[in-house]
Amino acid sequence: MANLLYLSHRIPYPPNKGDKIRSFRFLKHFAQRHRVFLGTFVDFLSDLEHAQALADYTQERLILPLPRRAFAYRGLAGLVRGRPLTQALYADPRLYAWCRRLVEAGKIDAVFVFSSAMAQFVNPSWRFPKILDFVDVDSDKWRQYAAKKPFWSRWLYSREAAKLLEYDRKVARAFDLCLFVSPKEAALFKQLVPEAANVDFVENGVDTDYFRPGREFPSPYRPGEQVLVFTGAMDYWANVDAVRWFADRVFPKVLQYHVEARFYIVGARPSAEVKLLGRREGVVVTGQVPDVRPYLAHARLAVAPLRIARGIQNKILEALAMGKSVLATSMAMDGLEVQSRLDLGVADAPGQMADLIIQALRERDFLPFYSATNRSFVEMRYSWNKHLERLDAVLAL
Repeated sequence: MANLLYLSHRIPYPPNKGDKIRSFRFLKHFAQRHRVFLGTFVDFLSDLEHAQALADYTQERLILPLPRRAFAYRGLAGLVRGRPLTQALYADPRLYAWCRRLVEAGKIDAVFVFSSAMAQFVNPSWRFPKILDFVDVDSDKWRQYAAKKPFWSRWLYSREAAKLLEYDRKVARAFDLCLFVSPKEAALFKQLVPEAANVDFVENGVDTDYFRPGREFPSPYRPGEQVLVFTGAMDYWANVDAVRWFADRVFPKVLQYHVEARFYIVGARPSAEVKLLGRREGVVVTGQVPDVRPYLAHARLAVAPLRIARGIQNKILEALAMGKSVLATSMAMDGLEVQSRLDLGVADAPGQMADLIIQALRERDFLPFYSATNRSFVEMRYSWNKHLERLDAVLAL
């Protein structure tokens, strides 16, 4: 049993969104084998109510609110000093001091860092194993953002892509092992940072006991609605872009052929532009819901029209685990290793995507309401137990 310093850019509880699902699963797994010292931040003060839930998994915790009022200053300082904003916004002297105190007291045997933004708190001279989970190649995500943004802000996103890649190249040399969420993400990083020899991957999984079809969930939909459901945090720009594109370019054509079709956008903290979509014919914006499973269970299709994406999309794994047919863009599917014939459609052109939906709503057997094939695939290929065994193998703590 080791004393493990675990640093995460966002409190890993509750596991209700992409990065928090992965960070919590890793934390829970480590806590069964090691004494964990957790240093992390909260985006919203309301998240502090979950701090006590982490007591069962940690020996000691430092949970800090992200000071929103200081963001402008930190961002400006990062620009002046030529640092990536991703690093600058998380620079907090309290966490530096806490990490240093633990290490100098001899309480730490290894460090695991979740997200490269937290690598700044690790001293390269520390003489114990240092592991960094990049998860995704975030610099490439910023590059994708830049391509979608208007010209007056594009320079900032392009700058962040370049500066973050420069920073990631530097921190990769300071860690004994760099992890990513999929073989493709690891291969992309090796392509961008060819000198990085210490690169591996541990894929995401899905809780197949929690996301299990067959339970009698009450339907959240009105009778007769043919629902296309999108799930995800709706203050995340890639999700906002996806639902806006779908509502603008795909759904209107579907409505022409199927007046009973509805597009449900299910997720917490919808942005102002997402809320506006709820005023359109056939579009429903739910905001946060207590349980996403009924929305998946009773939907006709799960849709993932992401145009900006990296790694493995948890929303797709969860839909597959619920036995739902899925319609997604190739970008959204890129991180998944699909080895069998699944009930899913992949389309990038809005007309093609609309046609697939129209056909699915017309024909029961084309992208069926329930897919045992999709469920079986996830059970065999994307269970957390299998991937956490790989985590043990690559860390060897």
